[in-house]
Amino acid sequence: MTAAASVLPVRRALISVSDKTGVEDLARGLARLGVELLSTGGTARLLSEAGIPVTEVGDYTGFPEIMAGRVKTLHPRIHGGLLGRRGEDEAVMAEHDIPPIDLLVVNLYPFEAAVAQPDCRLEAAIEHIDIGGPAMLRAAAKNLDGVGVATDPDQYADMLSAIEAHGGLEASHRFRLAVAAFDHVARYDAAISNYLSARPEAGAESAFPGQLNRSWRKASDLRYGENPHQAAAFYRDPDAPAGSFACHVSRQGKALSYNNLADADAAWACVGAFDAPACVIVKHANPCGVAVADHLVSAYDAAFATDPTSAFGGIIAFNRPLDDATARAIIQRQFVEVILAPAVSDAALAITAAKPNVRVLEIPDGPRPISGWRLQPLDGGLLVQDQDADLFADTGLRCVTQTPVDDALQADLDFVWRVAKHVKSNAIVYGREGHTLGIGAGQMSRVDSARIGARKAEDAGLSLAGAVLASDAFFPFRDGIDQAAAAGVRAIVQPGGSMRDEEVIGAADAHGIAMVFTGLRHFRH
Repeated sequence: MTAAASVLPVRRALISVSDKTGVEDLARGLARLGVELLSTGGTARLLSEAGIPVTEVGDYTGFPEIMAGRVKTLHPRIHGGLLGRRGEDEAVMAEHDIPPIDLLVVNLYPFEAAVAQPDCRLEAAIEHIDIGGPAMLRAAAKNLDGVGVATDPDQYADMLSAIEAHGGLEASHRFRLAVAAFDHVARYDAAISNYLSARPEAGAESAFPGQLNRSWRKASDLRYGENPHQAAAFYRDPDAPAGSFACHVSRQGKALSYNNLADADAAWACVGAFDAPACVIVKHANPCGVAVADHLVSAYDAAFATDPTSAFGGIIAFNRPLDDATARAIIQRQFVEVILAPAVSDAALAITAAKPNVRVLEIPDGPRPISGWRLQPLDGGLLVQDQDADLFADTGLRCVTQTPVDDALQADLDFVWRVAKHVKSNAIVYGREGHTLGIGAGQMSRVDSARIGARKAEDAGLSLAGAVLASDAFFPFRDGIDQAAAAGVRAIVQPGGSMRDEEVIGAADAHGIAMVFTGLRHFRH
């Protein structure tokens, strides 16, 4: 009889884990149910010292661990017990005294944690490559008709409860565990491949590996993609650091859509650029209003004032816990799709509950500085680059005009420059005193972005007199400077680097505008 047609009794289990979280409780529960326990090295010592009956693998196989533990589970009595097919291989198993192993609990040497250490040498990395663990996991997962396999402490409680309730593991449960085991091994092998293929010994010429292997886990299917005729799903990086958008927790509202997720990620990245209490409102992946203030509600008021029309149906992100005053201002003033914050007070949730469809997300421990790689799929390929984490070149801000920049003006320039980094190119950001006044995004011509940003400010009833302007890349002609002067701008921050820089600087001097160069551009496509 196959396990697909019955519950698999668990009479013998092999436990060998690097991450020992929860393993004592699991082993004690299995022992209480009469399961014979086998184990290796440190895990065996841990269980024995806890008073849990356990047989060390070397005693079970009659062959000791050798080569400093490199060889311990690579033995026919172990792999035969895992791979032997119930109903087909009993005769050969009996002939060679190979009892069946019904449950395998294994997680692997912490290779990724080891190579993440800045002082990790190649020799140490190699020693963290697990051999016996992946072999056992593959064997157990392949033989899912006769073996259950666990790789994650989060699986232990359900697995133990199932064994207690049913006397063993059902076929559907074993199948899910087997898939998780293959996923675990695949991710492990991918991490090793990525690390080694990026080494100079492998001929790598940069930090990017010769072969890129990445793994994500599906968090949810989505109703549809950017448009209703497109299917879509959301995947998480299992190793996403705390504070990243993928770690969000829903506190209220409908399921997130594809566009919600894309816009919310953009808002979270932008709001993380500020230390003071900040609010960012995003529409179609571009900030349409950004502000910092002493109080969160004041930051929201100023961000909303930049472009009330675009804020309708937008995504609102905060870098401080959402309080009731701010929640009340949002709900009373506008239609909002998503609100994000590091935490949400109970009082704030009581207010947002008046609009039950509004998605309210918490992202604990965030926002955080962006790091790692940015990936962009192409048709049949993938672009990979470092995140745009820097703000200025090593030289910092450099005033290039006759009109100087005082501390207050520099603070304004720093603010709009931080915003511009998160606006799609060509990007122009007008602002003053910690809040945006108009944003021009995604135009083919930089002067058009400047005109659009100025018109946005005019439409919102905001004066640009005395404002500052940020441009994500250099001005190729003086026309953008002339446009800024006509709007009332008194200072500009831009990367510099155009063949016409002298002409552009001359235009700024002619208008009495201060200009600083950053030495670093921030294209965002």
